[in-house]
Amino acid sequence: MMRSLYSGVSGLKVHQTKMDVIGNNIANVNTVGFKSSQVNFSDILYQTTSNASGPNAEAHTAGINAKQIGLGSTVSAISQTVTVSGGSQRTDNALDVMIEGNQFFIVNNGTQNYFTKAGAFTVDAAGVLCTTGGCKVMGWQVDENDPNKCVHDTVSELKVQSEANMQVPPEATENVYFFGNIDYKDTQLQTETGKTTTMSFYDSLGQSYMAIFQLKQRAADDGTRSEDIYDLVVDDILDSTGTSIYVTSPPNPDQPITEENSYKIKEGWGLNFGGQLDDTGAVSGGIEVTEVLPDNADDFAKTGKVHLNMETGVTIKFDKATGKFVGITGEGDVDPENPFKSVQFQVMTDNEEESPFKTIDCDFSSMTMYAASGASTFAAQRGSLKEGYGAGKPKGNMTGMAVDSSGRIYGSYDNGDKKLLCQIAVASFANPAGLEAAGNSLFLATMNSGEFNGVGEDISVSGGKMTTGVLEMSNVDLSTEFTSIITTQRGFQANSRVITTSDTLLEELINLKR
Repeated sequence: MMRSLYSGVSGLKVHQTKMDVIGNNIANVNTVGFKSSQVNFSDILYQTTSNASGPNAEAHTAGINAKQIGLGSTVSAISQTVTVSGGSQRTDNALDVMIEGNQFFIVNNGTQNYFTKAGAFTVDAAGVLCTTGGCKVMGWQVDENDPNKCVHDTVSELKVQSEANMQVPPEATENVYFFGNIDYKDTQLQTETGKTTTMSFYDSLGQSYMAIFQLKQRAADDGTRSEDIYDLVVDDILDSTGTSIYVTSPPNPDQPITEENSYKIKEGWGLNFGGQLDDTGAVSGGIEVTEVLPDNADDFAKTGKVHLNMETGVTIKFDKATGKFVGITGEGDVDPENPFKSVQFQVMTDNEEESPFKTIDCDFSSMTMYAASGASTFAAQRGSLKEGYGAGKPKGNMTGMAVDSSGRIYGSYDNGDKKLLCQIAVASFANPAGLEAAGNSLFLATMNSGEFNGVGEDISVSGGKMTTGVLEMSNVDLSTEFTSIITTQRGFQANSRVITTSDTLLEELINLKR
């Protein structure tokens, strides 16, 4: 009689535990990265009143099964459905990241590593990527020898907004290519200014400049014009304010023009244009221009307008029969046997050792000379013709960050640059269900989950990926939980009936003697 009472009590206890777990699941139905739990019961202990016996041939008796009375139930396991993914919630936040796979983010609270599926990240005042609960997101740093890769070493905090990452340095322009089509019937090519175009470029400090080119049809001594040879000259080079780099600072407009308060031509400044690189990489040949002439001597002190004294300039030659580009040179006529496709352009200053201007390779090989109804197009583009490198850029300030599918974090800058900042590492376990929940959507590694090696892994190696602008929500299934509530309530109710019925039997037993 007493056994049924205690069996009923054990049944009440396990069903109450199951109800506690269900309540926790439902409470976290909207918790980011939450993993629901399930309760499993098992019978506990049996009292054997009679052992089993086998059949006896001599006595002609059959075998008898053991007589056992169960003593209730117990909770055998409370397991988490860690490997079941929750639903996706779109947030459009660049630092909200969802793992598609069985891996976990690695985070650290300052004393130890935790693991989580909650990818709602932010950046703290120190520029470190962290969770909303205050744990630092762990990963790998950029390789010092290769800025396009990360070193898969022991994980460390990701300082995405360090001083080094907030800006990218400027780069001087090293390559420019000219493109377009020249029609020899274009009358503008026969004027004194010719066909004008500009070339923008940067120095090593990130300052922008604009060179003004003039393309003219070669004139013979008798006045006739060449159909396949053209002279290219540089008229002036302007800074970002539109002022020639060959003159001193603009005068004070509030003061009268005087010898001191006026534009002046800089001494020692010029241009080296038209040279070619030899086998050693040195520039040879070209036209060295050091003489800068005022555009109008009477107004120069006030306007500062000048032009370079470049009479013939660089020679461009086309094939008269096919219209294709033959070559370019800064040393007289183009040699058809040894044509060059590019020439060098470099601003000369009064102190070449400290000059921010770099040599620029100007590629003309994509130009043509086809008929175009007397109209010509002629323009320049920064960067090499095929690869696009060497365009140069100003200093860039960070404007945003983005995480790719493998966890690499890139910074975006206002100069159009993109830079690898670091990479988020992940951890995987042989038995994810063996992780210990630590609250705040965090888990700890246990002896039954498998150990964390301290390095982690690249999520793309194991076939997983990260999705940005999305969060993994709770994997609680309300339909399952509500069904479990019904069965749990009925189980609790049935066990309570066992107790009340046993109590009634005991009462009848006591009432046998009145």
